[in-house]
Amino acid sequence: MFEDSLIESGGKLRTARGKTSTIAFIVQIVIIGVMILIPLMFTEALPKAMTMTFLAAPPPPPPPPPPPAAVKVVKQIETDIVNNQLRTPTKIPKKVEIIKEEEAPPPNMGVVGGVPGGVPGGQMNGVIGGIISSTPVAVPKVATPQRVRVSQGVSQGLLVRKVQPNYPPLARQARIQGSVLLQAVISKDGAIENLRLISGHPMLAPAALEAVKQWRYKPYILNGEPVEVETQIRVNFTLSGG
Repeated sequence: MFEDSLIESGGKLRTARGKTSTIAFIVQIVIIGVMILIPLMFTEALPKAMTMTFLAAPPPPPPPPPPPAAVKVVKQIETDIVNNQLRTPTKIPKKVEIIKEEEAPPPNMGVVGGVPGGVPGGQMNGVIGGIISSTPVAVPKVATPQRVRVSQGVSQGLLVRKVQPNYPPLARQARIQGSVLLQAVISKDGAIENLRLISGHPMLAPAALEAVKQWRYKPYILNGEPVEVETQIRVNFTLSGG
């Protein structure tokens, strides 16, 4: 009786296990199929990066390398001149060129570009195309200065009237002698103007100023016109009366 129960229970167990395995296998197939169909039906749910990877075309192949540059062949021209000097030829040329120089024009036969027969009033070795004009050319007049400075020697040569100074009695008694240097302007008519003392003894200066004021000079002529002259005048005082 116990054996019959075991045999019956064993058959039921095998049948239940086989059904369970079949059902589980079917469920797994359905789940796998659903997981495969969902991405195909709903493409928006996929990541954009993965979608772009699937849809992007492969990049084009790189361009071919450029062809090598053509090598320029420089043809060297043979010449007989090296460093501005004529070198000795290495072979005899087949043809010798004869250079014919133009003959120089005979002398006194005119020049290129000259007028046939010449031009009246021309001159020998003159400028081509030049014409000597008989009309005098006006030379611009240089402005004459109003005043010039001359040396004592020049002004001494223009002196026409010289008044000797009176020796001061006190200076004579004190045995004072020497020279007095004055600065003066000689006017256009030869008179003394702007007379002033430069150096000299104070006892001799008044007599020198008084005497030089009376001196007269010839007008100094420059460019045909009289001008004022600025100069220095020296008056000497000596006890010997010189």
